[in-house]
Amino acid sequence: MPEVLLIEPFYGGSHQQLMDTLEPIIKDSVKFTLPAKKWHWRARTAALYLSQVIPKNDTYRILFASSVLNLAELVALRPDLLNLKKILYFHENQLLYPVKKQQDRDFQYGYNQILSCLVADKIIFNSKFNQESFLSSIDTFLKLIPDHRPKNLAEEIRPKCCVIYFPIFMPEMCKYIEPDNKSRRLHVVWPHRWEHDKNPELFFNTLMKLHEEGYEFKLSVLGQSFKDVPAIFEEAKAKLDNFIVNWGYQSSKAEYFKCLQSADVVVSTANHEFFGVAMLEAVHCGCYPIAPNRLVYPEIFPKEYLYNTDQQLYKMLRKFCKSPDLVKSHKVKVDLEQYSWSVLESQFKFALGIT
Repeated sequence: MPEVLLIEPFYGGSHQQLMDTLEPIIKDSVKFTLPAKKWHWRARTAALYLSQVIPKNDTYRILFASSVLNLAELVALRPDLLNLKKILYFHENQLLYPVKKQQDRDFQYGYNQILSCLVADKIIFNSKFNQESFLSSIDTFLKLIPDHRPKNLAEEIRPKCCVIYFPIFMPEMCKYIEPDNKSRRLHVVWPHRWEHDKNPELFFNTLMKLHEEGYEFKLSVLGQSFKDVPAIFEEAKAKLDNFIVNWGYQSSKAEYFKCLQSADVVVSTANHEFFGVAMLEAVHCGCYPIAPNRLVYPEIFPKEYLYNTDQQLYKMLRKFCKSPDLVKSHKVKVDLEQYSWSVLESQFKFALGIT
Protein backbone atom coordinates (compact mmCIF):
# COMPACT_ATOMS: atom_id res chain seq x y z
CA MET A 1 0.00 0.00 0.00
CA PRO A 2 1.29 3.52 -0.81
CA GLU A 3 3.00 5.45 1.96
CA VAL A 4 4.22 8.48 0.00
CA LEU A 5 2.02 10.89 -1.98
CA LEU A 6 3.88 12.65 -4.81
CA ILE A 7 1.85 15.65 -6.04
CA GLU A 8 2.73 17.88 -9.00
CA PRO A 9 0.05 20.30 -10.29
CA PHE A 10 2.35 21.42 -13.16
CA TYR A 11 3.80 18.19 -14.54
CA GLY A 12 6.30 19.39 -17.12
CA GLY A 13 9.90 20.53 -17.48
CA SER A 14 11.97 20.43 -14.31
CA HIS A 15 8.85 19.79 -12.21
CA GLN A 16 8.21 16.57 -14.11
CA GLN A 17 11.89 15.62 -14.10
CA LEU A 18 12.11 15.80 -10.30
CA MET A 19 8.98 13.71 -9.77
CA ASP A 20 10.13 11.10 -12.29
CA THR A 21 13.51 10.98 -10.53
CA LEU A 22 12.06 10.52 -7.05
CA GLU A 23 9.38 7.98 -7.92
CA PRO A 24 11.75 5.03 -8.62
CA ILE A 25 13.65 5.42 -5.33
CA ILE A 26 10.46 5.31 -3.24
CA LYS A 27 9.13 1.78 -2.98
CA ASP A 28 5.60 2.58 -1.85
CA SER A 29 4.54 5.77 -3.59
CA VAL A 30 1.67 7.02 -5.69
CA LYS A 31 1.84 10.05 -7.98
CA PHE A 32 -0.91 12.56 -8.80
CA THR A 33 -0.24 15.15 -11.49
CA LEU A 34 -1.87 17.68 -13.78
CA PRO A 35 -0.55 18.60 -17.26
CA ALA A 36 1.88 21.53 -17.54
CA LYS A 37 -0.60 23.94 -19.07
CA LYS A 38 -2.15 27.21 -17.88
CA TRP A 39 0.17 27.62 -14.89
CA HIS A 40 -1.92 30.37 -13.30
CA TRP A 41 -5.01 28.17 -13.18
CA ARG A 42 -3.03 25.26 -11.76
CA ALA A 43 -1.79 27.49 -8.93
CA ARG A 44 -5.30 28.78 -8.25
CA THR A 45 -7.43 25.63 -8.50
CA ALA A 46 -5.34 22.43 -8.41
CA ALA A 47 -5.87 21.87 -4.67
CA LEU A 48 -9.64 21.56 -5.04
CA TYR A 49 -9.39 19.15 -7.96
CA LEU A 50 -6.73 17.02 -6.27
CA SER A 51 -8.74 16.89 -3.05
CA GLN A 52 -11.41 15.03 -5.04
CA VAL A 53 -9.16 12.62 -6.98
CA ILE A 54 -6.68 11.54 -4.28
CA PRO A 55 -8.27 8.49 -2.63
CA LYS A 56 -8.44 8.27 1.15
CA ASN A 57 -5.92 5.82 2.52
CA ASP A 58 -4.75 5.16 6.08
CA THR A 59 -1.29 4.10 4.87
CA TYR A 60 -0.19 7.55 3.67
CA ARG A 61 2.70 8.83 5.75
CA ILE A 62 4.46 11.50 3.63
CA LEU A 63 3.21 14.13 1.17
CA PHE A 64 5.75 15.65 -1.24
CA ALA A 65 4.62 18.45 -3.57
CA SER A 66 5.97 21.41 -5.49
CA SER A 67 5.11 24.90 -4.34
CA VAL A 68 2.67 25.32 -7.24
CA LEU A 69 0.23 23.47 -4.98
CA ASN A 70 -1.71 25.47 -2.43
CA LEU A 71 -0.97 23.04 0.39
CA ALA A 72 -3.08 24.96 2.91
CA GLU A 73 -6.17 24.55 0.75
CA LEU A 74 -5.53 20.87 0.14
CA VAL A 75 -5.22 19.89 3.81
CA ALA A 76 -8.22 22.07 4.71
CA LEU A 77 -10.29 20.24 2.11
CA ARG A 78 -8.78 16.89 3.10
CA PRO A 79 -8.27 16.83 6.89
CA ASP A 80 -7.12 13.19 6.63
CA LEU A 81 -3.88 14.50 5.06
CA LEU A 82 -3.13 16.97 7.85
CA ASN A 83 -1.07 14.61 10.00
CA LEU A 84 1.18 13.46 7.15
CA LYS A 85 4.77 14.71 7.00
CA LYS A 86 4.22 17.48 4.43
CA ILE A 87 7.24 18.44 2.31
CA LEU A 88 7.19 21.36 -0.11
CA TYR A 89 9.76 21.80 -2.89
CA PHE A 90 10.38 25.28 -4.31
CA HIS A 91 11.53 25.35 -7.94
CA GLU A 92 10.76 29.08 -7.94
CA ASN A 93 9.09 31.62 -5.68
CA GLN A 94 6.42 34.10 -6.59
CA LEU A 95 7.52 36.88 -4.23
CA LEU A 96 10.31 37.81 -6.63
CA TYR A 97 8.63 37.32 -10.00
CA PRO A 98 9.50 40.41 -12.11
CA VAL A 99 6.62 42.74 -12.99
CA LYS A 100 6.75 46.14 -14.70
CA LYS A 101 4.59 47.77 -12.03
CA GLN A 102 3.85 46.58 -8.49
CA GLN A 103 0.10 46.89 -9.16
CA ASP A 104 0.52 44.31 -11.93
CA ARG A 105 1.55 41.68 -9.37
CA ASP A 106 -1.09 39.08 -8.56
CA PHE A 107 -0.87 39.00 -4.76
CA GLN A 108 -2.55 35.63 -4.47
CA TYR A 109 0.29 33.52 -5.91
CA GLY A 110 2.87 34.68 -3.38
CA TYR A 111 0.32 34.65 -0.57
CA ASN A 112 -0.55 31.02 -1.37
CA GLN A 113 3.12 30.05 -1.15
CA ILE A 114 3.44 31.71 2.27
CA LEU A 115 0.36 29.86 3.53
CA SER A 116 1.71 26.58 2.15
CA CYS A 117 4.97 27.12 4.04
CA LEU A 118 3.09 27.69 7.29
CA VAL A 119 1.28 24.38 6.83
CA ALA A 120 4.31 22.38 5.62
CA ASP A 121 6.57 20.44 7.97
CA LYS A 122 9.64 20.74 5.75
CA ILE A 123 10.43 23.20 2.96
CA ILE A 124 13.15 22.49 0.40
CA PHE A 125 14.54 25.14 -1.95
CA ASN A 126 16.55 24.40 -5.09
CA SER A 127 19.16 27.07 -4.25
CA LYS A 128 20.31 29.31 -1.41
CA PHE A 129 19.25 32.29 -3.49
CA ASN A 130 15.72 30.91 -3.81
CA GLN A 131 15.49 30.33 -0.06
CA GLU A 132 16.94 33.66 1.08
CA SER A 133 15.12 35.76 -1.51
CA PHE A 134 11.82 34.19 -0.44
CA LEU A 135 12.33 34.56 3.30
CA SER A 136 13.74 38.10 3.07
CA SER A 137 10.85 39.24 0.83
CA ILE A 138 7.97 38.07 3.02
CA ASP A 139 7.70 41.23 5.15
CA THR A 140 7.89 43.56 2.14
CA PHE A 141 5.38 41.46 0.24
CA LEU A 142 2.88 41.51 3.11
CA LYS A 143 3.03 45.33 3.23
CA LEU A 144 0.75 45.20 0.19
CA ILE A 145 -2.01 44.29 2.65
CA PRO A 146 -3.66 47.63 3.53
CA ASP A 147 -3.96 46.94 7.30
CA HIS A 148 -3.99 44.21 9.98
CA ARG A 149 -0.87 42.60 8.56
CA PRO A 150 0.50 39.34 10.00
CA LYS A 151 3.95 39.53 11.60
CA ASN A 152 7.07 37.41 12.09
CA LEU A 153 6.18 34.83 9.45
CA ALA A 154 9.72 34.53 8.08
CA GLU A 155 10.96 33.67 11.57
CA GLU A 156 8.27 31.00 11.87
CA ILE A 157 9.04 29.49 8.46
CA ARG A 158 12.87 29.58 8.44
CA PRO A 159 13.52 26.67 10.86
CA LYS A 160 11.66 24.35 8.48
CA CYS A 161 13.79 25.33 5.45
CA CYS A 162 16.77 23.72 3.78
CA VAL A 163 18.47 23.71 0.36
CA ILE A 164 18.79 20.65 -1.87
CA TYR A 165 19.92 21.50 -5.37
CA PHE A 166 17.89 20.31 -8.31
CA PRO A 167 19.52 17.12 -9.70
CA ILE A 168 21.15 17.44 -13.11
CA PHE A 169 21.67 14.29 -15.16
CA MET A 170 24.91 14.62 -17.10
CA PRO A 171 25.08 12.42 -20.21
CA GLU A 172 28.22 10.62 -21.29
CA MET A 173 29.46 13.05 -23.90
CA CYS A 174 31.08 10.33 -26.01
CA LYS A 175 27.56 9.45 -27.14
CA TYR A 176 27.25 12.80 -28.87
CA ILE A 177 29.15 14.72 -31.50
CA GLU A 178 32.55 16.16 -30.79
CA PRO A 179 32.90 19.95 -30.54
CA ASP A 180 33.91 21.64 -33.78
CA ASN A 181 37.21 23.11 -32.63
CA LYS A 182 38.32 23.70 -36.22
CA SER A 183 35.67 26.32 -36.87
CA ARG A 184 36.99 29.81 -36.24
CA ARG A 185 33.64 31.50 -35.70
CA LEU A 186 32.31 31.71 -32.16
CA HIS A 187 29.16 29.60 -31.65
CA VAL A 188 26.74 31.20 -29.16
CA VAL A 189 23.79 29.26 -27.67
CA TRP A 190 20.72 30.56 -25.84
CA PRO A 191 18.82 27.55 -24.34
CA HIS A 192 16.04 29.22 -22.37
CA ARG A 193 12.25 29.55 -22.40
CA TRP A 194 11.04 32.03 -25.02
CA GLU A 195 9.45 34.36 -22.50
CA HIS A 196 9.95 37.92 -21.30
CA ASP A 197 11.35 37.00 -17.86
CA LYS A 198 14.40 35.50 -19.63
CA ASN A 199 15.08 38.96 -21.15
CA PRO A 200 15.63 37.86 -24.77
CA GLU A 201 15.62 41.52 -25.85
CA LEU A 202 19.02 42.11 -24.22
CA PHE A 203 20.47 38.95 -25.74
CA PHE A 204 19.32 39.59 -29.30
CA ASN A 205 20.00 43.32 -29.23
CA THR A 206 23.59 42.58 -28.16
CA LEU A 207 24.07 40.10 -31.01
CA MET A 208 22.47 42.43 -33.56
CA LYS A 209 24.83 45.21 -32.43
CA LEU A 210 27.80 42.86 -32.94
CA HIS A 211 26.48 41.97 -36.38
CA GLU A 212 26.06 45.63 -37.33
CA GLU A 213 29.68 46.27 -36.32
CA GLY A 214 30.90 43.49 -38.61
CA TYR A 215 31.54 40.67 -36.15
CA GLU A 216 30.70 37.13 -37.23
CA PHE A 217 29.46 34.25 -35.09
CA LYS A 218 27.18 31.21 -35.18
CA LEU A 219 23.90 31.15 -33.27
CA SER A 220 21.70 28.43 -31.75
CA VAL A 221 18.46 29.48 -30.06
CA LEU A 222 16.96 26.51 -28.24
CA GLY A 223 14.39 26.31 -25.44
CA GLN A 224 10.64 25.94 -25.32
CA SER A 225 8.24 28.46 -26.84
CA PHE A 226 4.62 29.04 -25.89
CA LYS A 227 1.60 30.83 -27.30
CA ASP A 228 2.82 34.37 -26.64
CA VAL A 229 6.35 34.61 -28.06
CA PRO A 230 8.09 37.99 -27.56
CA ALA A 231 8.32 39.92 -30.86
CA ILE A 232 12.12 40.15 -30.63
CA PHE A 233 12.44 36.49 -31.71
CA GLU A 234 10.93 37.13 -35.14
CA GLU A 235 13.01 40.29 -35.60
CA ALA A 236 16.22 38.53 -34.60
CA LYS A 237 15.54 35.52 -36.82
CA ALA A 238 15.20 37.82 -39.82
CA LYS A 239 18.26 39.96 -39.06
CA LEU A 240 20.56 37.14 -37.96
CA ASP A 241 19.38 34.51 -40.42
CA ASN A 242 22.85 33.96 -41.97
CA PHE A 243 24.31 33.12 -38.54
CA ILE A 244 21.63 30.67 -37.33
CA VAL A 245 22.62 27.01 -36.92
CA ASN A 246 19.71 25.82 -34.75
CA TRP A 247 16.41 27.56 -34.06
CA GLY A 248 13.71 26.26 -31.73
CA TYR A 249 12.92 23.41 -29.39
CA GLN A 250 14.84 20.20 -30.10
CA SER A 251 12.93 17.00 -30.76
CA SER A 252 14.83 14.92 -28.21
CA LYS A 253 17.22 15.30 -25.30
CA ALA A 254 19.94 13.70 -27.44
CA GLU A 255 19.52 16.36 -30.16
CA TYR A 256 19.46 19.06 -27.49
CA PHE A 257 22.78 17.90 -26.04
CA LYS A 258 24.31 17.69 -29.51
CA CYS A 259 23.42 21.34 -30.04
CA LEU A 260 24.94 22.31 -26.71
CA GLN A 261 28.15 20.42 -27.36
CA SER A 262 28.60 22.08 -30.74
CA ALA A 263 28.46 25.54 -29.11
CA ASP A 264 31.26 27.54 -27.46
CA VAL A 265 29.43 30.03 -25.25
CA VAL A 266 26.12 29.81 -23.39
CA VAL A 267 24.49 33.10 -22.40
CA SER A 268 21.84 34.00 -19.86
CA THR A 269 20.24 37.43 -19.71
CA ALA A 270 17.50 36.35 -17.27
CA ASN A 271 15.59 38.64 -14.95
CA HIS A 272 14.08 35.61 -13.18
CA GLU A 273 16.12 32.52 -12.36
CA PHE A 274 16.33 30.43 -9.21
CA PHE A 275 18.60 27.62 -10.41
CA GLY A 276 19.40 27.49 -14.13
CA VAL A 277 19.36 23.89 -15.34
CA ALA A 278 20.08 24.84 -18.96
CA MET A 279 23.21 26.79 -18.07
CA LEU A 280 24.68 23.88 -16.11
CA GLU A 281 23.79 21.39 -18.84
CA ALA A 282 25.58 23.62 -21.35
CA VAL A 283 28.65 23.87 -19.14
CA HIS A 284 28.75 20.08 -18.89
CA CYS A 285 28.68 20.01 -22.69
CA GLY A 286 31.76 22.24 -22.85
CA CYS A 287 30.26 25.75 -23.09
CA TYR A 288 31.78 28.82 -21.47
CA PRO A 289 29.02 30.44 -19.33
CA ILE A 290 28.18 34.14 -19.43
CA ALA A 291 25.50 35.20 -16.94
CA PRO A 292 24.36 38.30 -15.03
CA ASN A 293 25.92 38.97 -11.64
CA ARG A 294 22.59 38.59 -9.86
CA LEU A 295 19.86 36.06 -9.03
CA VAL A 296 21.24 32.54 -8.48
CA TYR A 297 24.25 32.91 -10.77
CA PRO A 298 26.86 34.16 -8.23
CA GLU A 299 26.02 31.05 -6.18
CA ILE A 300 26.98 28.79 -9.10
CA PHE A 301 29.57 30.61 -11.22
CA PRO A 302 32.83 32.41 -10.30
CA LYS A 303 33.04 36.14 -11.02
CA GLU A 304 34.95 35.75 -14.28
CA TYR A 305 31.78 34.37 -15.91
CA LEU A 306 29.48 37.15 -14.69
CA TYR A 307 28.65 40.59 -16.08
CA ASN A 308 27.24 43.59 -14.20
CA THR A 309 25.97 45.74 -17.09
CA ASP A 310 24.63 45.34 -20.61
CA GLN A 311 27.84 46.92 -21.89
CA GLN A 312 29.95 44.33 -20.08
CA LEU A 313 27.95 41.55 -21.75
CA TYR A 314 28.58 43.17 -25.13
CA LYS A 315 32.31 43.52 -24.44
CA MET A 316 32.65 39.88 -23.33
CA LEU A 317 30.96 38.58 -26.48
CA ARG A 318 32.94 41.00 -28.67
CA LYS A 319 36.21 39.76 -27.16
CA PHE A 320 35.26 36.14 -27.83
CA CYS A 321 34.11 36.92 -31.37
CA LYS A 322 37.58 38.38 -32.00
CA SER A 323 39.37 35.45 -30.32
CA PRO A 324 37.17 32.31 -30.24
CA ASP A 325 40.09 30.18 -29.04
CA LEU A 326 39.87 31.90 -25.64
CA VAL A 327 36.71 29.92 -24.91
CA LYS A 328 37.24 26.92 -27.18
CA SER A 329 40.24 25.83 -25.09
CA HIS A 330 38.93 27.03 -21.70
CA LYS A 331 38.07 24.61 -18.87
CA VAL A 332 35.18 26.06 -16.89
CA LYS A 333 35.86 26.40 -13.15
CA VAL A 334 32.55 24.96 -11.89
CA ASP A 335 32.13 21.82 -9.78
CA LEU A 336 29.25 20.08 -11.55
CA GLU A 337 29.40 17.02 -9.31
CA GLN A 338 27.52 18.78 -6.49
CA TYR A 339 24.46 19.02 -8.77
CA SER A 340 24.53 15.36 -9.83
CA TRP A 341 22.00 12.76 -8.74
CA SER A 342 24.81 10.56 -7.39
CA VAL A 343 25.46 13.26 -4.75
CA LEU A 344 21.89 14.49 -4.22
CA GLU A 345 20.04 11.18 -4.00
CA SER A 346 21.00 10.63 -0.35
CA GLN A 347 19.92 14.18 0.54
CA PHE A 348 16.46 13.65 -0.93
CA LYS A 349 16.13 10.27 0.79
CA PHE A 350 17.04 11.82 4.14
CA ALA A 351 14.51 14.64 3.64
CA LEU A 352 11.82 12.11 2.75
CA GLY A 353 12.74 9.87 5.64
CA ILE A 354 13.35 6.81 3.46
CA THR A 355 16.28 4.40 3.28
